[in-house]
Amino acid sequence: MDVKNDLAQRIAWVFPGQGSQYVGMGQRVYEVSDAARRIFHQADDVLGYRISSLCFNGPADELEDTVNAQPAIFTVSIAYLEALRERSRDLGKSIAPVYVAGHSLGEFTALVAAGVLDFRDALVLVRERGRLMKQSGEERPGGMAAIIGLDREPLEQVCEEAGEVGIVVLANDNCPGQSVISGEIAALERAMQLAEERGARRTVRLGISIASHSPLMERAAQQLNDLVARMPLRDPEVPIVANMTGQIMTTVDDVRNEISQHVLMPVQWSSSVKEMVNGGVTTFLEVGPGQVLSGLIRRIRRDVQTLSARDYGVYGQE
Repeated sequence: MDVKNDLAQRIAWVFPGQGSQYVGMGQRVYEVSDAARRIFHQADDVLGYRISSLCFNGPADELEDTVNAQPAIFTVSIAYLEALRERSRDLGKSIAPVYVAGHSLGEFTALVAAGVLDFRDALVLVRERGRLMKQSGEERPGGMAAIIGLDREPLEQVCEEAGEVGIVVLANDNCPGQSVISGEIAALERAMQLAEERGARRTVRLGISIASHSPLMERAAQQLNDLVARMPLRDPEVPIVANMTGQIMTTVDDVRNEISQHVLMPVQWSSSVKEMVNGGVTTFLEVGPGQVLSGLIRRIRRDVQTLSARDYGVYGQE
């Protein structure tokens, strides 16, 4: 497709989260971009194993394990971002964003894109996020489910009623009519049943045993908070729209508060997109594996343009 005149665009960069992984991701951009190759080599060095090989070759079950999926998606997304920057320099075009945002795990990619964290420090943080979340899932088992075709208010009522048998909460407000709930198994199953009774078109149990963005992640949140407190953070060079509030972050204090609650609180993606559009964004550039966020954004606002790295001649989407 033809990309509109860059100077006429007000672009937001958006970065995907867990669930966007697939075997083969990042291999093409590794082959065509020196900048992307440097990111993969750095990641292999920091992690002490070849995350690049796992991304390119699998096996799928290892790649889908949250301990591997989180650093893999993060690494691939940063590789796409660096390849995109490399490409824009070659073309002499600016694709500088007015905002950045990421969905769940993708928020850590946004922190690097905005200059808050270096890639290496962020990769260590993401690796620990995956490890601590998996550990919390083993100590306090739970799950997540997608709810299709039920608005937020009735879904929150469903979670409140199902809360009589355990913890279950709204975890992701992705777009109108598409949400994710998270919690203990008995309460999750009860909420799915109630959602169907209240008119949901579909309820789909997700294939993970972690109740992300719920109170079951409390211990992981505390440990991540301790880790972040020791990391050097800088004020964002570009405003970041926060998952937790859907509001703009411009200071280190804003970022620390966000990260401290990140795995406990729901992802307010609909609010985040609306905040960026209200701030003048006309184009969303999805940087990372897949195009899940582009689909959600088009359901939130049909009057905006969505692009991927491929639209700038970066062959990141195999």
